[in-house]
Amino acid sequence: MLLITWSSSAQTKTLKTGGYEFNETILLPSTPVKNQAVTGTCWSFTTTSFLESELIRIGKGEYDLSEMHTVRYNYINRLQDNYLKRGAGNLGEGSLAHMMFNIVKSHGIVPESVYNGINYKLTYHNHDELNRFVNAIADVPIKLKKRSPEYYKLVDNLLDIYLGPISQKFNYNGKEYTPVSFFKSLGVDMNDYVEITSFSHHPWYSNFVLEIPDNWDGGRFYNLPLDEFIQVIDNSLSKGYTVCWDGDMSEKSYSDKMGVAVNATEEELNSEEGKELSFKKIYKEADVTQSSRQDGFERFITTDVHLMHLIGKATDQNGTIYYKVKNSWKPEINIFGGYNFLSKKFVESKTISIVVHKEAIPQQIREKLGI
Repeated sequence: MLLITWSSSAQTKTLKTGGYEFNETILLPSTPVKNQAVTGTCWSFTTTSFLESELIRIGKGEYDLSEMHTVRYNYINRLQDNYLKRGAGNLGEGSLAHMMFNIVKSHGIVPESVYNGINYKLTYHNHDELNRFVNAIADVPIKLKKRSPEYYKLVDNLLDIYLGPISQKFNYNGKEYTPVSFFKSLGVDMNDYVEITSFSHHPWYSNFVLEIPDNWDGGRFYNLPLDEFIQVIDNSLSKGYTVCWDGDMSEKSYSDKMGVAVNATEEELNSEEGKELSFKKIYKEADVTQSSRQDGFERFITTDVHLMHLIGKATDQNGTIYYKVKNSWKPEINIFGGYNFLSKKFVESKTISIVVHKEAIPQQIREKLGI
C-alpha cells in the first residue's frame, strides 16, 4: 500500500534565506538529518536515509539504520577491487548508492544502536587516519603480488579498531537477529531500485557503465533524455517516492550555509567576489539543454561530488521550482536544519544520477527502458 504523508501545512509553510522565500508544495517523510562529519561517506548516509524513507512509505515505521555497518564492508570491497586492478582502483572514500544496495543484499544491515561505527575517542565520525592506514595497507600485497592470511587479519583488525567489531547476532526490540535476518525483516527488495542518468554519449534508453571515478565497481545506469529524466523525478515525488540524488555541489552557485543552489548565469557568477554567491537577491539562471549538460560533464565541470536525499518540492516568490534535499552535514550548518533547496535548472544541469523505485517511473518510460 502506498503511503503519502506530506501534510497540508507544508503547502503553506514559508521558509526564508537571504533574498529567497520558499513555499513547500511537497514534503515526503524522512528521518532526522545525520552528520557524516569528517568522512567521505555521503553515499552511505544518503542511501540509508533513502531506505529509511522507503520503510516509512511502505508502513514499516521509522528506523535509524547504521551507515557505518555498510561502510565497513565497502572498505573491504574497495581493497579487493584495488588489488585486482593492480593498484589502479579508487581507494578514496567516495562510492555510489548501488554499492550500499549490494552490500545490504550480501551482508544485511543493523540498527544504529547496534553499530554506530565510532570506536575511537570522538563523538563524531572521523576517517582521516583510518583511510590513511587503508591506503598504506593496500600497497603491500600489490608489491608482493599476493595476499597472505595475515593481510586479511590486519584489515579486519584495523576496521575493528576504528569502527568496532561487527556482532553477527544482536537483540532489537526483544527479538534476536543477524544482520541478514534483520534486513529481511524490513521487507524491502533492493532489486526494486534502479540508477538513472542522462548523458548523450551513450544511446538513449540503454544501460551502461557510467564513467565516473566513484563507479569503481562498474555499476550500470539507465540513460534517459533530460526531459524524461526530470519527469521521473517529478513523478516520483508526486507519487510519494523520495529520490536518491548524486551531483555536483562544488559550484559557486551552491551554498550549504544559505541552503540554496541555482544555475546562475556567468554574469551573475562574476558579479560577486568570494567562493560562493551571497544569495541576498534572486539570481538570473542560465537555461539548460542536453548539449550544455553534456558539455559540463565532458569538460569535468560537472562531477560526482556529493549524494543527497531528495524529499520534496517548493517554489520561490517568483514561482521558480526547487527540489528540497536532505543533506548529511550537521543540522546546524544552515537555518533550514541541514536541508537545501536546489532549483530545477540546477538539478537539470548538475545532476549526475538518481536512484528511484521502479514503480516511481512513468509507465511509458519504463517500457522504453525495458524494466
